[in-house]
Amino acid sequence: MSEPQGSSIPRHVAIIMDGNGRWAKSHGLPRTAGHRKGMETVREIVRAASDIGVGYLTLFAFSSENWRRPETEVTDLLGLLKLFIRRDLAELHRDNVRIRVIGDRRNLRGDILPLLLEAEETTRDNTGLTLVIAFNYGARDELVRAVTSLAGEVAAGRLKPDEITSELIDSRLDTVGIPDPDLIIRTSGEERLSNFLLWQAAYSELMFVPDYWPDFDKALFCAALDRFAARERRFGGLSAQAAVGS
Repeated sequence: MSEPQGSSIPRHVAIIMDGNGRWAKSHGLPRTAGHRKGMETVREIVRAASDIGVGYLTLFAFSSENWRRPETEVTDLLGLLKLFIRRDLAELHRDNVRIRVIGDRRNLRGDILPLLLEAEETTRDNTGLTLVIAFNYGARDELVRAVTSLAGEVAAGRLKPDEITSELIDSRLDTVGIPDPDLIIRTSGEERLSNFLLWQAAYSELMFVPDYWPDFDKALFCAALDRFAARERRFGGLSAQAAVGS
């Protein structure tokens, strides 16, 4: 399958990487093997997005709810994230990839936060693909933090309630400066957003694919982009055809 071209390429693709555990089970392997195979897929899709010309790629790496998983699995997930940053940062930097991290940074354990900050700082001036890593991220928590910030300004007399606009809320979200996703993909056949980019997804195209994340290769990614290109986005308005016939 050929790569999408020109205006058919979405500016921002966000992915809920789901199905590592079920992939492992289907292959008679422990869940940790699924997460490790899923990390290989991360590398492939990041390279593909960069080569194709996607501007922003957001990956739901670790949700604020994932801390409820068994301690051994949480430890393995965090270890894979640290390995990815330590092993791949130099290559990403060389490929002009800029890294942004979204999510609650308060009370992060151990050396995770310094590594995330190092990745952002090292790549801050790069101008290629922006790789957004959603870590310890939950959309409701993000909105609560944004609203709390605005409420504090109202209480201090620096802001009037009727001055709060959607643009002002945007400016307090973790994704400030990042365009809303044009396309949100979820792998593994599940059809829900699971507390991911709820504000930003207002007009996103949603795509649910049956393949488990470890099987989601460049060909499947390009197929998803082709399906996106065939859709007509109306953002609450009429399609061009319907407008002519009205």
